[in-house]
Amino acid sequence: MRKRRRYPRIYRVHDELVDHLTRSTPLSRGEALRVIQDVLAYFDETTGDYVRRRHRELQTEGLVNAEIFERIAADLKYRAVAPPELTLRQLRRLVYG
Repeated sequence: MRKRRRYPRIYRVHDELVDHLTRSTPLSRGEALRVIQDVLAYFDETTGDYVRRRHRELQTEGLVNAEIFERIAADLKYRAVAPPELTLRQLRRLVYG
């Protein structure tokens, strides 16, 4: 059975944005709405969830913790809504408790 992505909250999307995507891309109205919801859900991820997810992803790439936490600290600055700057210790605590 295919796992469906659940959205943590219902998003109210302006028709204007959906119209823009349907005019500027080959997406249908339903597809455009789904893309918008996916983008909003991605940026709705909490800092802790983001840090834990990226840590797992970077571990699978073979990176060691020293490299992983440096990269995550740098990446956090470029999130849509950047959290306060976290120390490497704070990042480790988000992952390992």
